Amino acid sequence: MTALSPTHRPGADGAVVHARGLSKRFGALTAVDAVDFDVAPGEAFGFLGPNGAGKTSTMRMIGCVSPVTEGTLRVLGMDPATAGPRIRARLGVVPQENTLDNELTVAENLLIHGRYFDLPRGLIRQRAAELLDFVQLTERAKDEVEPLSGGMKRRLTIARALINEPDLLLLDEPTTGLDPQARHLLWDRLYRLKQRGVTLVLTTHYMDEAEQLCDRLVVMDRARIVAEGSPRELIDRYVTREVLELRFPAETQAALYTEAVAASEDTEPDVAPLTPHEVEPVSAVVGPYALESGTAGSGRADVRAPDNGPESRWAALDGTTAGETATGVPEGWSAGELRSALEGSSERVEILPDRTLLYTSDGEASAAAVHERGLRPDSVLVRRSTLEDVFLRLTGRRLID
Repeated sequence: MTALSPTHRPGADGAVVHARGLSKRFGALTAVDAVDFDVAPGEAFGFLGPNGAGKTSTMRMIGCVSPVTEGTLRVLGMDPATAGPRIRARLGVVPQENTLDNELTVAENLLIHGRYFDLPRGLIRQRAAELLDFVQLTERAKDEVEPLSGGMKRRLTIARALINEPDLLLLDEPTTGLDPQARHLLWDRLYRLKQRGVTLVLTTHYMDEAEQLCDRLVVMDRARIVAEGSPRELIDRYVTREVLELRFPAETQAALYTEAVAASEDTEPDVAPLTPHEVEPVSAVVGPYALESGTAGSGRADVRAPDNGPESRWAALDGTTAGETATGVPEGWSAGELRSALEGSSERVEILPDRTLLYTSDGEASAAAVHERGLRPDSVLVRRSTLEDVFLRLTGRRLID
């Protein structure tokens, strides 16, 4: 199957994409700030980051449609500044937006696109038939594009991007807006491309998609790369094995969040805490607890107990039964005391407006410790840590437009 099994991959003994000190500026705005990365042949490489982090600007430079401001970029061993057309002839591009010709049939979209690469008509027809079979659209070959579902259009876009047997396939958020069934079908097809040696570079906002598809990835934030590695390496490096999610009654969680934000000196939390007349006033007991480095102003209230934290204080509560209260905590406790108890039950605590996350190597043991210390949250959930936990820790929880 020629169209899906490239017999040559330029740079097979080196990087398909090589960047050093790569920068992109638009006037006074720095969109990409001196980033370094390499994409190996046959690898699935991902760019993750919030809106405005620099992912799209980086992808456009790789795709030879936006000039490099500063630094070194080599794609397929060539310089985009001098060999842009030659590079583009060997790229496949799956844009985020639908750019199919809706008035043409499915097959005609592939035939027209193949002609852009000056391929013989007979060869295009052969490859189109193979590709439509690969993306499961053979039966729709003579149908117009307009009535196709979103999933079918994305599969057709991928088939179109493969018509020239690209050495490098660029995918910008390939499954945005698709239902779970369509997403999983696309994942299957992209995974098969990986198995056949096609090099993939993609951006996505779906962390599960990055975990499924990417061999390695970088996390970008504010125009720079802040982390790099495989999904498993990043999870092991930045978060614990499990996360314990606790939901306390609304008034208790609001008071806890207010106290944590005050302790972090964050003057503008993501969600404004409830005003004093909406919750019972609590004393803001900050104590000796310290912020995780880099969290101030990030929209997160990450706190860690010091090594000499008052563990002995909670030993007296072990094995006791707290009085049942509507707040979920022992009667008379302040928000600071609640926060201290949570810190003593895990390796790191993140307090959000609606729930509290305890990062721990053993979620069930931490849940038991929470219960032993007299705390009664409305709900308790133990889950494994994911790439999304890594992403939010590195980039924060603030919305960026």
